Amino acid sequence: MTYNYQLKTPVVFLIFNRPDTTEKVFESIRQAKPLKLLVIADGPRTDRPGEAEKCAATRAIIERVDWECEVLKNYSEINLSCAKRVSSGLNWVFEQVEDAIILEDDCVPHPSFFRFCEELLERYKDDSRVVSISGQNVQFGRQRTEYSYYFSRYNHCWGWATWKRAWQYFDFEMKLWPEVKKHNFLGDILIEPQAIKHWTETFQSTYDGQINSWANRWTFACWMQNGLSILANTNLISNIGFGTESTHTGNKKSKFANIPTEAVEFPLKEPPFMIRDMRADSFTQSTLYHQTFLRKLKKNLKKNVDLILSK
Repeated sequence: MTYNYQLKTPVVFLIFNRPDTTEKVFESIRQAKPLKLLVIADGPRTDRPGEAEKCAATRAIIERVDWECEVLKNYSEINLSCAKRVSSGLNWVFEQVEDAIILEDDCVPHPSFFRFCEELLERYKDDSRVVSISGQNVQFGRQRTEYSYYFSRYNHCWGWATWKRAWQYFDFEMKLWPEVKKHNFLGDILIEPQAIKHWTETFQSTYDGQINSWANRWTFACWMQNGLSILANTNLISNIGFGTESTHTGNKKSKFANIPTEAVEFPLKEPPFMIRDMRADSFTQSTLYHQTFLRKLKKNLKKNVDLILSK
């Protein structure tokens, strides 16, 4: 099937130091030919030999835009780290545009992903109940309905889209967290004890600066607005970045690595209701988010030790 679709929605491309994966995602963007491309890049770390050259090689790929396209760049010459670079970059994006499709340098989309996002950005642009749209599906073929997508509490960020109206609630400092924790409001949102424990630990670690994640902060912001996310009922994104050079996806053998993509069919089959799929969310929680706090702490400790030893 060919996808001769003129994409009008701006595309955001998050890049850093991996020209190999960036090249593959860039080619997918090139096929979609967006009229506006906003590129966010972090700077090299001073303690990593050769990283400056890798960052330069990655940025050089953007110079190969050969279609009619306005390219806007937000490049940092110093390393801000994943959490601050992505979040400050997206703050910049939504100073320029009202909505956007967002891809990281290791998330290769199916060609139908772009139209999927664009149509739903338009459909739900004024519906504040919906905060994001994602092509990432981790149900491994489990599907409760025959519709093209379902509603979830999880705002997966391997290939996603959102609006300025939703991003305005992003708060890097997570100022609401102490009150939410004190009154156990996560219990009202998550219900399941395992999920409450996991996300209490995750948000506390993020708030304390032990976990360097913009995505956890974004999830927290979405939940504070009781927001729903739209998730495709077929997987539209393959993360090809698992490995030692990845910040958050180091296990090459993970079942979430390189998941095959599958087309979403058009016209979309729209669900006639807006009800969160609790069964799908429960499966996601027990698989994608099952990692214990102790394992996270050990992994972060190992990274810190490796960093010290490399100096």
